[in-house]
Amino acid sequence: MKAEILTIGDELLRGEIVDTNKSFLADRLLGLDIETHFQTSVRDDPPAMIDAFQRAASRSDITLVSGGLGPTRDDLTAAVLAEAFGLELLLDEATLETIRSFFRSRSREMTENNASQARFPKGADILPNPLGTAPGFSITQGSTRFFCLPGVPNEMTLMMDEQVMPRIESARGEGVAVRARLLRTFGMGESTLDDELKDIAASGDVSLGFRTSFPDNYLRPLARAASAEQAEAALDRVCDAIRQRLGPLVYGEDQQTLDAVVGQMLAERGMTIAVAESCTGGLIATRITDNPGSSAYFAGGVIAYSDAAKSALLGVPAAALEEHGAVSDPVVRAMAEGVRERFDVDIGIATTGISGPDGGTDSKPVGLVHIALAREGATYAESFVFRMDRARHRLLTSQIALDWVRRTLLDVELVGPKWAQR
Repeated sequence: MKAEILTIGDELLRGEIVDTNKSFLADRLLGLDIETHFQTSVRDDPPAMIDAFQRAASRSDITLVSGGLGPTRDDLTAAVLAEAFGLELLLDEATLETIRSFFRSRSREMTENNASQARFPKGADILPNPLGTAPGFSITQGSTRFFCLPGVPNEMTLMMDEQVMPRIESARGEGVAVRARLLRTFGMGESTLDDELKDIAASGDVSLGFRTSFPDNYLRPLARAASAEQAEAALDRVCDAIRQRLGPLVYGEDQQTLDAVVGQMLAERGMTIAVAESCTGGLIATRITDNPGSSAYFAGGVIAYSDAAKSALLGVPAAALEEHGAVSDPVVRAMAEGVRERFDVDIGIATTGISGPDGGTDSKPVGLVHIALAREGATYAESFVFRMDRARHRLLTSQIALDWVRRTLLDVELVGPKWAQR
């Protein structure tokens, strides 16, 4: 089956919101072995919408439409879809009463424009919306089945999983099984990864895609086979080869974030961590504690921005600050050792740097950062220069720090990104 996704709304074309609905819907379809061949965003403009609907009907078996089902004047999906295929737009009394009940249950008065949400193209299969007032619907036009869903993500995702997926699965015939995985890597550039893996999945039943999501690079092996079992076996073979080739550069799979991986490893080993942050301003602590259960391994952190705070809270010697400056190897080592000692943990992490855009000198340019990891009997530190904006500088620094924790727990060499300037 060939699928298409249409997302509707002026706000998408103006860049006012990020269109995450497309990726969610495509991923759900892939779980049913259905590949998305086309993705389109369309303005709230009837001629443009009619063109998009008619194109979809000419080339796709399934078209998922997101948006334009609200009560306002710019919510046009049902009316325009009916117009595109010469269908009558009919009021469904049962749906109208459901919408009225929705407002009554919240002690609110329904305005007349909400009645438009109860109008559907003739012959539509109505899809109830348990979270809002905008029901969805599906219609079949020729060989194409349209599924129209709200644009609000939480409403759309629930309706897709509970109502659309079962309908598609029951209608889907046997065909080629498609399976995919996502391998997350950190520390090697996209072009270098491609070169490193040039002989893996170069041909045959598995294709390999690449995607950058700063500061990571993702590998997307996709397998096609006569059965799901054969596709999974092919993916196992290719993923094993990739992991063997790249080693610890691969840190996770699918939805595993680096901070979640680090947290799981700390918990499994019964180890604890604390952080001392200057330039990252608490970002490492935030990422660690974003994960449920982090209290089992995260003891606490210190944001020591000023020299006085570094001395008073972490025990950084005043002589080291005076002689070497806050952004220096002796200071970051003292910060990591100080936070480890004060919180009595297994691992102490520290960062200090110049995230910019100002504050640099000839000897210490904007982008310079020092990172240190202290553990029992050893402290490792290194410096880098990342010439990038402030937000990315801080994110990359936090990523290296977390990756060092992972590498420490794996007992492998602590390294920075292969493309980093030192």
